[in-house]
Amino acid sequence: MNGWKRWALALCVALAGCGAADLGTDQHGQTVTPESLQGQWLVINYWAEWCAPCRKEIPELNALPQRIDKVRVLGVNFDGLQGEALLRAAEGMGIDFTVLADNPAEHFGLEPSGVLPVTYLVDERGKVRARLLGEQTADGLVARLQALREGS
Repeated sequence: MNGWKRWALALCVALAGCGAADLGTDQHGQTVTPESLQGQWLVINYWAEWCAPCRKEIPELNALPQRIDKVRVLGVNFDGLQGEALLRAAEGMGIDFTVLADNPAEHFGLEPSGVLPVTYLVDERGKVRARLLGEQTADGLVARLQALREGS
């Protein structure tokens, strides 16, 4: 997808006014719609059960929405687990946030990563603002999000 098409799709998602496609379902089988994400910054985190730093950062990601307004954490299982397996893995990891059953990489134009964990910060307009490799903390994410917001 070229830059113009990606930008247009991101704008449509942010505005939820052009019938942009849903992001699929979450670990509970509930549909994740563009409208449910409207006006929020997204923290999209890729994780796996076998990834020790992923396990360590989950509580930090769980705490993030209580620490900063208009932020939504979305998880993506790196191994592509679906259905009951995804739900069991998310529960086993202690994940409180939404875990997408489908990879949103194409939807948001995310760069592929062979390293875990990887976290993307996406602004309220659907633009990827940062790609963070390695374990993240709530303090670090709050500081980064605040800096990005002030710079926009």
